[in-house]
Amino acid sequence: MASSAMEASVVTSLRTVLQRVQQAAEKSGRRSDQVRVVAVSKTKPVSLIRQVYDAEHRCFGENYVQEIVDKAPQLPDDIEWHFIGHLQSNKAKSLLASVPNLAMVETVDDEKIADRLNRIVGDIGRKPLKVMVQVNTSGEESKSGVEPGDCVELVKHVKLACPNLEFSGLMTIGMLDYTSTPENFGTLADCRTEVCKALDIAEDQCELSMGMSGDFEQAIEMGSTNVRIGSTIFGAREYPKKETN
Repeated sequence: MASSAMEASVVTSLRTVLQRVQQAAEKSGRRSDQVRVVAVSKTKPVSLIRQVYDAEHRCFGENYVQEIVDKAPQLPDDIEWHFIGHLQSNKAKSLLASVPNLAMVETVDDEKIADRLNRIVGDIGRKPLKVMVQVNTSGEESKSGVEPGDCVELVKHVKLACPNLEFSGLMTIGMLDYTSTPENFGTLADCRTEVCKALDIAEDQCELSMGMSGDFEQAIEMGSTNVRIGSTIFGAREYPKKETN
């Protein structure tokens, strides 16, 4: 009984989020279909993801390779999976080989991982992989991402040296202190301006992935085209308790 109530509440939460996205998009002079909602299902069971899928949602995000590798084969292959966590080079092959419907890796943060993904895509013969370059806009050492000043060079590397990758845009994780989040979002928008100018790319061809459960409306109003929403849809995350020896 409890699980069916949870499933119903997840669908209700999804619809509420989509409505809020629509309102924020309209406030910024855009249509809601110009903002992608990535439902972040980290730590959540396949049964709950299936409920959101059955409510006509198709775009899901995972932070850990093992989780997406375990879950993807149990779910329909028309799901568009986004990998949004830090990707280690030694796990890239497992991710790409195990999830043929991986639509995007949002967290390319250096040339090494770009080169690794480019090589694996070529080796396994899949279609070009969409990627975003992750930018550390907050200056926090705990956050992954290229420094804003190095953003253009990394994007240039992806576009010119990685033919099996399709550069799609820029991604950032804002600070938890929401008072400073607008500054982080503004920094990412500035990076896009610089990238587009340096590489002669139209701004509508360079997405901005920014905004999560606590700040996605503000992110949309500042130009986000891709919001990553987990707990507001699925509820608080449940992490397994660590055993104490």
